[in-house]
Parts: sequence; C-alpha cells; structure tokens
Amino acid sequence: MIVTTYAPAERVSLSHTLGPLRRGRFDPTFRTDPSGVWRTLRTPNGGATLHLARTASGIAATAWGPGAEWAIEGVPELLGAGDDWSGLDVSGNELLADSLRRNPGLRLLRTRQVFEMMLAAILEQKVTGKEARHAWRVLITKHGQPAPGPAPSGMRVFPAAETWRRVPSWEWHRAGVGPDRSATVMRAAVVAASLERTLEKGRGGPEVERALRSIPGVGVWTSAETTQRAHGDPDAPSVGDYHLPAVVGWALIGKPVDDDGMLELLAPWTGQRQRIMRLIESSGFAKPRFGPRMTVQDHRSH
Repeated sequence: MIVTTYAPAERVSLSHTLGPLRRGRFDPTFRTDPSGVWRTLRTPNGGATLHLARTASGIAATAWGPGAEWAIEGVPELLGAGDDWSGLDVSGNELLADSLRRNPGLRLLRTRQVFEMMLAAILEQKVTGKEARHAWRVLITKHGQPAPGPAPSGMRVFPAAETWRRVPSWEWHRAGVGPDRSATVMRAAVVAASLERTLEKGRGGPEVERALRSIPGVGVWTSAETTQRAHGDPDAPSVGDYHLPAVVGWALIGKPVDDDGMLELLAPWTGQRQRIMRLIESSGFAKPRFGPRMTVQDHRSH
C-alpha cells in the first residue's frame, strides 16, 4: 500500500473530472462510495487499485497492488495537472460562461492508459450506451483480475493485452460484441505497447491521431474518445457521434446541427474544443426530445 496527499494549486472536482471514466453504474473498474472514488487500472508494472478522497489538506490518494507506485505517480495528471484553462474565453456565450463559473473544479484528466481507453471506445462503436456498458462489464468481470487491496466487491482490473488476444469468439458473442468490433480490439491488442508510446507525443494532436487511426477499425470518433481520456487532449471533438452535434447545436444556437455544423460552431475555440464540450456537459443542458430514442448510435467511420 502507498499513501500520499495531492494538494493541487487549483480546485479539482473528483466527480466532474473523473466522470468520463465511469462506464455505467456497475462498471467493475470504477466505483464511488461515501469514502471517495475507487478505480482499478492496468499499469506497466501490473494491476492496481486507487482510492481518492478529499481531505482538508487536499486529495488523499491510496494505492494497492504491483502497479501502486505507477498509479500514485499519475494522480496529478489524472486530476488535471497541466490542464491549463487560462486561455479559454467563453465570455461571449452565457451558457458556457455560467458553466465555467459554476464548475471551477472541472479539469481534463489524463490517464496515461491508451489501450484501455481505446478498447472501451471500440466497444461503444455503433451501439447504444446500454449495450456498450454491458459488454464492458461482462468481459472485464470474466477476464480481468481481482482488484488488489480493500476494493469494493466485484471490482476487477482491466486485462492485459495478451489476455484480450486469447478471448475466444463465443465470449465476444455472449457479451454482445460483433465480429467487426472484436477484430478491431484484437488488432489494437497486438500493437498495445506502441499505443502507449503515443503518450510521449504529449496531449494528442495530428501525429497521435494518425498513429491511433493506423489501426483498421479505428476512425476519428474512436481516436478522439481515446485521446480525450488517455492523453488529456483539450481539443479533439468526437466527430461521428449520433447525439453530440445536436446537443452542441441546441446549446450554442438553439437548434440542431450536423457534424459540419458542430465543427463550425466550435471553430472559435479550436485547440480547446474538448473543454467546450465538457462545459456543455457540466452545465446540465439537455437537448429537447421530439421522438423515441435511437436504438443504434452512428459512429460512422468509428
């Protein structure tokens, strides 16, 4: 067990900052309880369990397992260290300015776990959130390792790349994952070590995107969803998402738009577009509903 206290220079909200990592209420890698936030992670040194809790002196971080030291070293970046919002000007938009004012602890996280974040995004390609969360829960519960330390019951550590390569076809089928997505996971697992090296390129950008998209089945949407969480990318919007363009359109100009329209609306904040997306999300804004929910999300080129 390793224990430390992280005292950030600026306010950090654990719920808002870590929210993008939670894959549903029963995510075996992420839990919250009255004591704080629990998270499991696969590190270069093995599995780890990380517990984060706010205290009077900062954020208490405790880690267990072979990867405990790596997990503790990554706490500052996980909680937004190096994420600079000072250059973001949203004074011309009331909704964004209000969200920024009401959410001073919002930060962009950086997990430093590229393959894990990519695999989760692949499972979300062209399916509903419910289907993706089910697949994530079933596969990690089946193939992951028990969480080290006193983690809540049922928590598991994300499997190593070689474990994913050995998952048989019928296990993918039972989890509701079709052959296209499982094949993409297999291709990503083969180059998992190379994926982690993209962290050396910084917080995303064209070079990182090209590297991720060199894997067949990984397109602009999956790449963006990966860099947002693994690299702390402040820009990459999730182009190709069924819901997001309409949400951005309704939030910023009061009507739905398509992907091109979304990119046009976000253009004034190029370089910081992911911050704008997080501000919209954290504002509590929801687009109007005019009909039944779609049963399949269209991530197009993934």
